[in-house]
Amino acid sequence: MEKKEIRKLIFKRRREADGALMAENSRIICEKVMETEAFRKASAIYVYMDCKGEVSLKPLLETAWALGKKTAAPRVTGPGTMSYYYISSYEDVSPGYYDIPEPVTGRLAEEEDALLIVPGVAFDRKRRRCGYGQGFYDRYLSAHTRHTTIAVAFEFQLVDEIQTDVYDVLPQMLITEKEVITCQVI
Repeated sequence: MEKKEIRKLIFKRRREADGALMAENSRIICEKVMETEAFRKASAIYVYMDCKGEVSLKPLLETAWALGKKTAAPRVTGPGTMSYYYISSYEDVSPGYYDIPEPVTGRLAEEEDALLIVPGVAFDRKRRRCGYGQGFYDRYLSAHTRHTTIAVAFEFQLVDEIQTDVYDVLPQMLITEKEVITCQVI
């Protein structure tokens, strides 16, 4: 399937998914992320601000804040570019680009070795990612190569195969409510 078709399929699955089950599966996924060595060792965690049926990172963020870890979220800073800014509560974000919550703080996050949680519309079991088509994360990760990256997704977001191109950056790990997928030979 082409990425456009994959997006259409996954958006349909999101609309049809049970909200309570998605909340429970989000909690399970966040727990799995928090059990990783990468989370335990990270002093800074870069997250996405979930909206429109993505895995909710609320349990992860609340735990990170309670543990005193620095947290940052992306804000679109120009055509095709984003930067991370520190957040310490949900009061630090408001609707921004495409109504996605973005930091309203001016504190630029500059850790190059932060744990970065990657969103996506769909993934395959080789960790290939279908994003929203704007390329923000691929551009950011191409320029900031020292981050440990973990993608999170619901099991219904997995598809058989996603075609990639030279610009696509694969996450090092993919976590769903049912499995943890790490680096494999592609």
